[in-house]
Amino acid sequence: MLNLFEDRHVLGKLAQTIGTSRWIDVPQQRITDFGHITDDPDQMHIDPAWAAVHSPFGQTIAFGFLTVSLLTRMANDVIARPRDEVSTLNYGSDRLRLLAPVLVGSRIRGVFVLKELALRSPTQFRANYGVTVEIEGQPKPALVADWLSITNVREARQPLVLPADADQPAST
Repeated sequence: MLNLFEDRHVLGKLAQTIGTSRWIDVPQQRITDFGHITDDPDQMHIDPAWAAVHSPFGQTIAFGFLTVSLLTRMANDVIARPRDEVSTLNYGSDRLRLLAPVLVGSRIRGVFVLKELALRSPTQFRANYGVTVEIEGQPKPALVADWLSITNVREARQPLVLPADADQPAST
């Protein structure tokens, strides 16, 4: 697990895969619960009998936003939280694409690439991760996106030093 906020060599990891989460099961109960929580009665997702007859997939599929909602769980497998974290907020997504349906009973996992890590203030980081959500056994991913987050910490940090400034020690 990579600690982006403490590792002095983090900028050397830009544009590289920083980790892959564990597989997450997507059973019907998880899909149905998500439908109830979001008040979305779409039968394609929550009614297996209906989906068996009417769905082009012959079974139910996960809500796309269920897949999006699992990004935090996936990130927690890959990215260590700073020791002095106050909060981490999902800041947004850029270029979010839902590419393939997640069939009931599938397993998914997230592959994270660090695209940017910037100190916005002495106690706030902005991170941009390229994330791909893979479906076990499928060639096409469920989701690709640039996922943005803001992490607030208690202790002030120094600006990150770019790799071009290698003669200076990098600090966080």
